[in-house]
Amino acid sequence: MNPTTTQTPSPKVRYTEEILASLAEEPPRLPSKYFYDATGSRLFDAICALPEYYLTRTETGILERDAKAMAAAIGPHCELLEYGSGSSTKTTLLLDALVKPARYIPIDVSRAHLHDAAQRIHARYPDLSVEPLCADFAGEIVLPSEAAGTRVAYFPGSTLGNLTDAGARGLLERMTRTLGPGGLLLIGVDLVKPESVLVPAYDDAAGVTAAFNRNLLVHLQSLVDLQVNPTAFEHRAIWNADEHRMEMWLEASSDQVLELAGQRFAIPRGKRILTEFSHKYTPERLLDLAAGFDPVARWSDPQGWFLVQLLRVRG
Repeated sequence: MNPTTTQTPSPKVRYTEEILASLAEEPPRLPSKYFYDATGSRLFDAICALPEYYLTRTETGILERDAKAMAAAIGPHCELLEYGSGSSTKTTLLLDALVKPARYIPIDVSRAHLHDAAQRIHARYPDLSVEPLCADFAGEIVLPSEAAGTRVAYFPGSTLGNLTDAGARGLLERMTRTLGPGGLLLIGVDLVKPESVLVPAYDDAAGVTAAFNRNLLVHLQSLVDLQVNPTAFEHRAIWNADEHRMEMWLEASSDQVLELAGQRFAIPRGKRILTEFSHKYTPERLLDLAAGFDPVARWSDPQGWFLVQLLRVRG
């Protein structure tokens, strides 16, 4: 495996400024990208295995059934970029089907988790060039070298849904520049479905998602010296029908004061901090957001709960 390639990480002051600005909003919020320290990444892997969390199970089923068709549509000798690679579990189903991929570049903000996953991929595919890139895909991605084949971005898990519509459009536009004309995007998005299915997926009976949510505060304690009591906040999962999204909040169980860089934020009992939202899409809405792409093919599950769409950069 090639040595780990990284972009220069943002300084601590940048994280602090972003968190201060987020806490000053009404309602206050915290950026969901800070979920993924080593503990948060492990907890998310545990969430993916929960019976209530249909997303990973459903998307994996689509890949198990249709990965060969996806590989045929992509073609041989591609360079696979995975945005928000995490543990790269689903990636092996795609890599097994692809014909002689030239290179695999997993991209993730959690350095330790990224390195461990890249090591596992290299061990499974010793002839495949694996070049992990520690980066935040909220900004421009600088790849380690020229393309080794047709660039294909793999963006599973409905991570797009964690962005506002403006943020999603911006990310997809940046992807067109990274991939170049004729480049491909294989993206998985969660589809609109009944609230009775959605809410338990974000509020499981075992409390794993609650631990994942509170760990955000624990991570920020070490990352930017946020003064906070994580145990004083309760996990809340709410379906926002107007915005077609699930929302995760941390609700103060007693009056609290958060302190960061000399600034204090009063969070009275019952007040909530927004930590994440997950939009649910229709196929038409996805294509509207991906204005720089043309549709190539799509695959779904028998229930119509999840969509894997292949898109090509226009031009």
